[in-house]
Amino acid sequence: MPPLRPTRRVLLAGGLGAVVAGAVVSPAVASPTAGSLPLHLAGPTGPAPVAAVELHLIDPSRSDPWSEPGQPRELMVTVTYPAAEVHGRTMLPWLPTGAERALKARYGGALDGFTLPATHTADSAPARGGHRPVLLYSPGYAADRTFNTLVVEDLVSWGYTVVTVDHPYDSGEVEFPDGRVVLSRPDGDDDARRRAVAVRADDLRFVLDCLAELNRGGNPDAQRRPVPRGLRGSLDLTRTGAFGHSRGGAAAAAVMDLDPRVRAGADLDGALFGPVVRRGLDRPFLLMDTAVHDGLNEDASWAAFWENLRGWRRCLRLADAEHLSFTDLVALAPQLGGALPLPVGTIPADRAVAGVRATVRAFFDTHLRRHPDTSHVLTGASPRYPEIRYVAG
Repeated sequence: MPPLRPTRRVLLAGGLGAVVAGAVVSPAVASPTAGSLPLHLAGPTGPAPVAAVELHLIDPSRSDPWSEPGQPRELMVTVTYPAAEVHGRTMLPWLPTGAERALKARYGGALDGFTLPATHTADSAPARGGHRPVLLYSPGYAADRTFNTLVVEDLVSWGYTVVTVDHPYDSGEVEFPDGRVVLSRPDGDDDARRRAVAVRADDLRFVLDCLAELNRGGNPDAQRRPVPRGLRGSLDLTRTGAFGHSRGGAAAAAVMDLDPRVRAGADLDGALFGPVVRRGLDRPFLLMDTAVHDGLNEDASWAAFWENLRGWRRCLRLADAEHLSFTDLVALAPQLGGALPLPVGTIPADRAVAGVRATVRAFFDTHLRRHPDTSHVLTGASPRYPEIRYVAG
C-alpha cells in the first residue's frame, strides 16, 4: 500500500497522490450501512438548487497513451448546473458504486466503518433558465473529479455551470457506464508528470468542444443517455474559466496556454509543468498556496511562471493549511477521527471550506462576470475571511 504521507514534492507535483486517493472520498451512499459512521459535507450557500448530469466522452482523434494500443481517449465528466427545481429528485452519489469499492479496497478496510457522504446535487433535474459562465475543474493526481464537491456545488448555487473532469489512469478511480473502473497509474518523475499535464490539457480542450455541441442541442454522450431539459443554450462559452487542485491546477494553466477560449484560471497549490511556465499567460491567473509550499520562494515552477504572467495575477495563501486543505478532505479528516492521517494542517475545516469557496468565486466573479470584489478577499484584506492572506500581485 502506498504511504499515507507522501513527500511535499510528490503532493505538489503529483496531486493528492497516495493519500488523497484513499482518504478523501466523500461521496455518496444514499443510506448509512448498519453500524457505520455517516460522514457529511456541508451544503452550498447560494440561492439556486444544484443538479448534474454525467457524460461519457470519447475522442476518436486521440489514442489513449496509457491504454491498449489504438484505443481512443475516453473521459468521464460531470456537468453541474443550477436547477429549476429538485423536489423529489435523487441526490447523486459522490462516487458510483464500483469506484467506491475500488477506493475502499485501496485502503484495506480503513474506510469500511464509514458511510461516505451524500452530495447536495440532484440527478438530471431540469436546468434553470439563463446563460451562465462555465468553469472546468481538474482534480489532483490519484484524486477523483468529485473531490472538490464543496467548492463546485457552491459555485453552481451562485450561478455557474461547473464541468468536473476525470482523466483516466491519472485520476483515482474512474468508473465508466459499462462498469469498468480505471485506476491511476503509479506516479513518475517530472518528465512523466509533464506528459500527464499535457494529456490533461488536451482532455480539457476536447471537453470544451463537447460542451459547444451540448450547447447547440446535441448529445456528446457516447451512449446517448438523455440530456436534462434546459441545458441547451445555457452555457456561455465566451465566459469560460478553468481551475484545479495540485496537478489539476497545472492543467488549468496548460489549457489556457493552448486555448484562448479559457479566459481565466486558478491553481490551488499545484506545481506547474510544460511550456506555459516559460511562456506565461496574458489572461488573469490566480495562485493559492500554503506556508508549507511557499510557492513563489520554494517552487521554481511558480517563480518562473509568475515572472512570465502578463495579465492580472495574484498569489494568495490559505493560513494554517496543508496541501489537502483545498479539497473536501479537509472537511472529512476530522470526521474520520484519525482512521487516515491526512495533511490538512491546523486550520478549522469550516474556515478552510469557507475561505476557498469565497476566493475561487470572487476570482471568477471578477474576471468572468466583471463584479467588483466587495469582500476584499482577493487582496487578503477580508475581515470575513482572515484565513486568506495576500502574498503578491
